[in-house]
Amino acid sequence: MDKKLLALVLASFLFVNTPDSHAASNDYIRKPTRPLVATPHQRSKSDPQQVHVSLAGKDHMRISWVTDDKNVESKVEYGKQPAKYNAVATGENTEYEFFFYTPGTMHHVKIGPLEPATTYYYRCGGQGPEFSFKTPPATFPIEFAVVGDLGQTEWTVSTLAHVGSEDYDVFLLPGDLSYADFQQPRWDSFGRLVEPYASRRPWMVTEGNHEVEMIPIILPHGFKAYNARWKMPFEESGSTSNLYYSFDVAGIHILMLGSYADFDHDSAQYGWLVEDLAKVDRKKTPWVVALLHAPWYNTNSAHQGEGESMRKAMEEVLYKARVDVVFAGHVHAYERFTRIYDKKADPCGPVYITIGDGGNREGLAMKFKEPGSPLSLYREPSFGHGRLRMLDETRAHWSWHRNNDTDAYVADEVWLESLSTNAACWDTTTPNKDEL
Repeated sequence: MDKKLLALVLASFLFVNTPDSHAASNDYIRKPTRPLVATPHQRSKSDPQQVHVSLAGKDHMRISWVTDDKNVESKVEYGKQPAKYNAVATGENTEYEFFFYTPGTMHHVKIGPLEPATTYYYRCGGQGPEFSFKTPPATFPIEFAVVGDLGQTEWTVSTLAHVGSEDYDVFLLPGDLSYADFQQPRWDSFGRLVEPYASRRPWMVTEGNHEVEMIPIILPHGFKAYNARWKMPFEESGSTSNLYYSFDVAGIHILMLGSYADFDHDSAQYGWLVEDLAKVDRKKTPWVVALLHAPWYNTNSAHQGEGESMRKAMEEVLYKARVDVVFAGHVHAYERFTRIYDKKADPCGPVYITIGDGGNREGLAMKFKEPGSPLSLYREPSFGHGRLRMLDETRAHWSWHRNNDTDAYVADEVWLESLSTNAACWDTTTPNKDEL
């Protein structure tokens, strides 16, 4: 099985200069790793827990949850007013065994059609607490919260609180969710930890190395827990695997690539990616963004070269499609690069951003290579989260918020311009820039 992730994300010409740095400001005192947190189950066996929502095709959402009681019906009642449900949908459920652990029943119900930018109230399984979510807008502006390598530590709790302190439309997570690492009750704890956020806004995720959970011969097929618990809209996007898919929202086409699914030229993922991008109309979806786990560009000492084979296989596909931005995780630090193609600065390549700093239990990747690369515009080993706000068809604002305990400090920000508006990038005779 091959490694690393592919990239597609938002457009950028650097309008605003960010700190001329390859390191954090000298006056910031970085805090140490913090302990794990456990989020207990405090509802009845038939009540829903670990509730989360995700986008599931045009004007639809998928509601996912877990019950200990296997007899609970997989249905969702919903409406636009609290406790008044004028629609109901039924779905599917699944179970799995992992050695001696059998989790509850996982329910997945697709609801819709739904109106954009509208709050819906819903109840899962015909009982238990009422939840609510807001659908994303149909047009610009739209804002994404971006967090990688989340985990479930006290730092995770702080990061999620910072994310939730300001409104956003969609949550993007480029791999490494629970850090369960074979300990299946940790998947349950993670689901309960993120429920207050993931039940209110769509969470779109892709897999990281901590989701694999594979042991040769004993457990030859990985991703058992991830696929059962976090079903994404792969079928709606023509994919045959939950490990890679795409979706459209408010004029943005987002690729969720699989670093730990085969990605060579003869792989199903590669063939799907080529076909998927061929369908994108940049007049209707002027932005294209990609997420993957193992970064293709990285000046941190951690995980050097782990995304290289995927980069060699897929980078040209993304480049020719004029993907605007590629987000990655895996490296537990923050780093933003200039526009790049084939290890050279290129105004028609994606902006590459590593954001594997959500709060994982393994701590931060503190050491960057020196001297720094001129392709790397900002890098810092701190926990935090990012915000990507698309204002319209041409402009977007990216900001990275360092986690300073009770505060989220904007340490890096930049304005981006969609490549769909750059006429020179659609002239196939345009030569690449020289390597820096």
